[in-house]
Amino acid sequence: MLAGMILSLLVAQADRPTVYVFTTTDCPISNRYAPEIQRLAAKFGNTSKFVLVYPVPGDSPDMIRAHHQKFGYSTEYIRDAGQALVKQTGVTVTPEVAVMRGSLVLYRGRIDDRYVELGKERPKPTTHDLEDALSAVLAGTPVAVKE
Repeated sequence: MLAGMILSLLVAQADRPTVYVFTTTDCPISNRYAPEIQRLAAKFGNTSKFVLVYPVPGDSPDMIRAHHQKFGYSTEYIRDAGQALVKQTGVTVTPEVAVMRGSLVLYRGRIDDRYVELGKERPKPTTHDLEDALSAVLAGTPVAVKE
């Protein structure tokens, strides 16, 4: 628990999509995505909730608060040191996202295809998986690629 939020209450929301962004304080790839996450949170903030999730037990509450401030996030954040949300969503790496409505996972996967493989990055992504998934969810259409 961090910032007074109980994990089960966050997952229980069903009135709008929640985007869980799994990150760590020291993952360079996650940190490179900070501007994109902030852009998407601003674009979809009226219709979706964005929450940063810190699943690494070694990321202390102080480290998480400092990370959140350093990268200028305005989204909510939680510490998932017991990895309950990791287990519920099936995420395996950072950064990875899960778009949920209530306890239903509507999309799980990458933010975009910027990283071809570890250490190999495109100048610009060619697909925007999270943005496309959120757009579909909000339009009431099936997500083309759910995972």
